Amino acid sequence: MADLQPVRGTRDLIGDDQRRYAHVVDTAKRLAGYALFDEWQTPIFEDTRVFSRTLGDTSDVVTKEMYSFADRGGDSITLRPEGTAGVCRALISNGLTQSLPQKVFYAGPMFRYERPQKGRYRQFHQIGAELIGVAEPLADAEVILLGGQIIRSLGITEGVTLELNTLGDPASRAAYRAALVSYFEDHRGALSADSQTRLVHNPLRILDSKDPGDRALVADAPIITAFLTPEADAFYSELRRALDTAGQAYVENPRIVRGLDYYNHTAFEFVTDRLGAQGTVLAGGRYDGLVAQLGGPSMPGVGWAAGIERLSMLMTDLPEPAPIIAVIPLSEAENDYAFGITHMLRSVEFG
Repeated sequence: MADLQPVRGTRDLIGDDQRRYAHVVDTAKRLAGYALFDEWQTPIFEDTRVFSRTLGDTSDVVTKEMYSFADRGGDSITLRPEGTAGVCRALISNGLTQSLPQKVFYAGPMFRYERPQKGRYRQFHQIGAELIGVAEPLADAEVILLGGQIIRSLGITEGVTLELNTLGDPASRAAYRAALVSYFEDHRGALSADSQTRLVHNPLRILDSKDPGDRALVADAPIITAFLTPEADAFYSELRRALDTAGQAYVENPRIVRGLDYYNHTAFEFVTDRLGAQGTVLAGGRYDGLVAQLGGPSMPGVGWAAGIERLSMLMTDLPEPAPIIAVIPLSEAENDYAFGITHMLRSVEFG
């Protein structure tokens, strides 16, 4: 049995790796608690429909990356690939849709069948924050500022930038979608095969393509700010004003998108140049249609998730460990006394 190793894309958290993991979670939980976010624990696996409905049947996560299986009762079960859908399902299942707002913090493992690389695993871990039931842009500012505060408290601000965009309201998004379809139809022959499929099902996802040819076309594609309704433009302006008031620096990036229709208004990412190709460390946005997508009432929501592995990789220092105290009996006759002293010391809360 000595040749048995962790399954590809997984790893053991031991020693400094575990201490870094715990420090990220403890720091985020503490700061989220100051902002009155309650910690929720949702199951690691869910009914597959929780994710197929919310992530989209044509998304890469659903078609290529989810760990789905039939259990012994014949039900389709999926290991959670992300945390937001489970939180929204829990909101509905536990009858909390009338008890708003709900401010939720979570932490735990997620699962995606991806090619393992630096900072990316098949079992990975995330922290996340969701604010459900508030439609105003100050809610977006609150969750963004919480993310920035966690990053600062972990001491990893060097080389980390907040990038911000708006997806507009449904009318803005519809007009923008039509403009993108028209533009990319004129260049269909130059699109990758994947993006030609996206052009039919979800053209906004072409903006996320990593294909070099696609990216060259995306550089000249229309940007959504030209299609914002007055209401959507006012929402975006108020968000930026709130961030400016709080002193949170940001860069506007019109290429940040979310491909699914329940996303609207705010999209944001904290990105870094210190992790190679895997540059996003915390990302989120507004998802006013997600709860309804899962069968609940229509209600607003905004939140983010962050990869603990990537945050840990950016940390340069670990917090000071607790002091080590040695109790050494000088003779066999003192063993019982030393044991009692040791137990007493271990019972003391050290601050």
